[in-house]
Amino acid sequence: MTPTDKFERKTRWVVLLTAVAMVVEIVAGMVTGSMALLADGIHMGSHVLAIGLSWIAYIVVRRLSENSKYNNSSVKILSLAGYTSGLILLIFALLIIVQAVRRFVTPVDIIYREAIIVAIAGLAVNLVSAFLLHHDRRESDHNIRAAYLHVLADSLTSIAAITGLTAAMIWNITYIDTIAALVSSLVIIRWAAGLLKDSGRTLIDL
Repeated sequence: MTPTDKFERKTRWVVLLTAVAMVVEIVAGMVTGSMALLADGIHMGSHVLAIGLSWIAYIVVRRLSENSKYNNSSVKILSLAGYTSGLILLIFALLIIVQAVRRFVTPVDIIYREAIIVAIAGLAVNLVSAFLLHHDRRESDHNIRAAYLHVLADSLTSIAAITGLTAAMIWNITYIDTIAALVSSLVIIRWAAGLLKDSGRTLIDL
């Protein structure tokens, strides 16, 4: 099995796992009336889209590899998918910053215990996904790196949320949760910038 075949299989399983988690959280949010569950389910949808893009890229590369005329296009296709996924990651981080600034301006009441449970469930899904997407750097490409960074970014936001929510619940300081979100978004921006830089160089043959 080639590295591309392995990466296609890995991304397929992560897309399916994330899609199931997304549906469960959205349905549970609608049934229980929990905005936290509903919001996290919708957020999972963005990762289904991003990692689904990585999966589709591997399918396209596999099919094109059967035609010798397109063999040289594989690296460009995977780099383009990685670059696009990097843009999605960057937008995701910027949206977190916008939401955090809004929370500073207009604080909202947080149902801490429920929100923490949702964050822990999201972290569990992302840790399993990270395990599935883990790869040897010597065999990696920009596409699998992008998918891996997406689940790492989501894991980071879940950890930041759990830490921030727990501290805010204990000390009754809601801004801790917001500060944790800002810090994690800055780390994600750095990851996205590195991915965009590396994949962009491949696209323009630098």
